[in-house]
Amino acid sequence: MPKLQELENSLPVGPMKLIVLNSAAELGNKVNNYLAASRSKVKDVYNNDPAFQGYAEKSYLLDISTPRFNSGEGKAVFNETVRGKDLFILVDVCNHSLTYEMNGYINHMSPDDHYQELKRVIAAANGKAHRVNVIMPYMYEGRQHRRNGRESLDCAYAFEELTEMGVRNFITFDAHDPRIQNAAPLSGFDNFTAHYQFTQALLRAEKDLVLDKDHIIVISPDEGALDKAIYFSTVLGVDTGMFYKRRDYSTVVNGKNPIVAHEFLGNNIRGKDIIIIDDIISSGESMIDTARQLKKMRARRVFICATFGLFTSGLEAFDQAYENKVFDRIITTNLCYRPPELLEKPYYLEADMSKFLASIIDSINHDISTEEISTPTKRIHRAIRYYKSKTEPLA
Repeated sequence: MPKLQELENSLPVGPMKLIVLNSAAELGNKVNNYLAASRSKVKDVYNNDPAFQGYAEKSYLLDISTPRFNSGEGKAVFNETVRGKDLFILVDVCNHSLTYEMNGYINHMSPDDHYQELKRVIAAANGKAHRVNVIMPYMYEGRQHRRNGRESLDCAYAFEELTEMGVRNFITFDAHDPRIQNAAPLSGFDNFTAHYQFTQALLRAEKDLVLDKDHIIVISPDEGALDKAIYFSTVLGVDTGMFYKRRDYSTVVNGKNPIVAHEFLGNNIRGKDIIIIDDIISSGESMIDTARQLKKMRARRVFICATFGLFTSGLEAFDQAYENKVFDRIITTNLCYRPPELLEKPYYLEADMSKFLASIIDSINHDISTEEISTPTKRIHRAIRYYKSKTEPLA
């Protein structure tokens, strides 16, 4: 969390309220608990200060409902006032587990449905809130971030639309292309990463890692994740490698050119532990193929880190690959919906982002810099020192 002294020396923008849509209920409740616990430590003198009205509360969750008609149409209803509040709206556009009934049929909510629900909530605020901030960990249509030929530019349009509706700050994680913020350059746009949480999860689970160039290498599975791999390897003090995807551009399958082969660029990995880092595991086919090639190159262990684990084709391929010793661990965050069966897999580790997200909300509500929490270099170094010496607390 932000330093207590820094928070006490700054005024909140307004009374904070957290709107957690059903798609992000589990994560939102954990964030709310961290916020309540953190603010309970603030000096009692501020409880009677009008500028700190509603500051230390047992809960910051706003009472809201999003019912639907039998036709499938929906609406958002606030069951308490939002006038003058600093609203933080948390939504997970990837949660396909939620359903609604339309004309007697049961439909699963798509990213489009979640995006529409978000807009309804913003519209329900009706200009009464002091400020509206949207937290969308997985950016809606983030993979459609650029135009190639005659096609839509959905991500840029969505961001521009939200800012036109009055959203002042947009918070996301590992945006597929952060340059999407250029669609509305005068609006707040914050893009955070999970490097520190990956480090925590991996070091807690694996007690025999040797963190040096002779034993570990960080791999990018494609050119798009190279900047993440370079940063992570630099902080860890190890080398970087990269695969690039050779595609068949004469064929289109499911809207994309199929991958013919993965080619590796980097040093010898024989006998080394490998950390693959990326933003998304979608179907997982590409990630499994990358891990399989690394094992063929005599890698010792393969650890896969991805901010969003979507697993759109199910877990069977990962189960089979794990049994065949293709990889050793998968680490994803809890920023998006994960199927319950994934949490029970012996190879799965969770990188919990709830405390980090609470820190972001607290900082933005006070209008203080997020640089210290957005750049995790010092915290990663502290975690590594603890791992090596066992003398400092990891959290």
